[in-house]
Amino acid sequence: MTSDLPLGTIDVITRAYEEDLGQRGDVTTLATIPGSHQSVAHFVARAEGCLAGVTLIEMCLLHIDDTLTVEILADDGALVDANTVVVRASGSTRSLLIAERVALNLFGRLSGIATATRAFVDAVAGTGATITDTRKTTPGLRALEKFAVRMGGGMNHRMGLYDAVLIKDNHLVASASIQDAVKEARDLVGTDMVVEVEVDTLDQLKLVLNTSADTIRTEASGGVTLETVRAIAETGVDTISVGWLTHSAPSLDVAMNLTST
Repeated sequence: MTSDLPLGTIDVITRAYEEDLGQRGDVTTLATIPGSHQSVAHFVARAEGCLAGVTLIEMCLLHIDDTLTVEILADDGALVDANTVVVRASGSTRSLLIAERVALNLFGRLSGIATATRAFVDAVAGTGATITDTRKTTPGLRALEKFAVRMGGGMNHRMGLYDAVLIKDNHLVASASIQDAVKEARDLVGTDMVVEVEVDTLDQLKLVLNTSADTIRTEASGGVTLETVRAIAETGVDTISVGWLTHSAPSLDVAMNLTST
């Protein structure tokens, strides 16, 4: 499983530190920690879960201080027990404290999504159904949150409105027919982009079969929970989309433990 972070990750990190540090920086750390003081930091998953964003911790640390020594001890996508050390870092105590919260916020958020996704994926194992995400993501964090879904074993549907056509009932309000909507979409995007149509009835499906739409599949969505997903999968649907993965999954409990050297 690849753990390459998406393009734009460094921009997310930069904005997060700008938000946290403002114009004056970490005034508490600057006031209480000597500049020469050194420490070792252990980044810990305090709860059992599936990891996503381990390499992001390293990026956060080095963004603050590229002289820090960072050792990655676990992989993205790995299932870990509670109290597993995933990253060890050493160097300036000031730098470690300044970097701490942003690194933990992002790592905990992504690992929470990966953990939730893995639970859904495990719940439908053997049914043939695929768990996918939606566009119900945190503004500005979509690429990272969808990365976390992949680390949990789920699939990304589309990244945004730009990379696939998905014609839904609301798009048909101004079109004469499903056939016309598909033709207009195909004329706009050409043959290099997928065109999907969401249908509600078998009569609509018959109409779509006579168009240039690329994808025909059965999908369940809306109100899917961990308690109901297995039964839904056993109906034979191809895909189950779960917006909860990215809009409501709880963050994994993570921490940084600091030891003076």
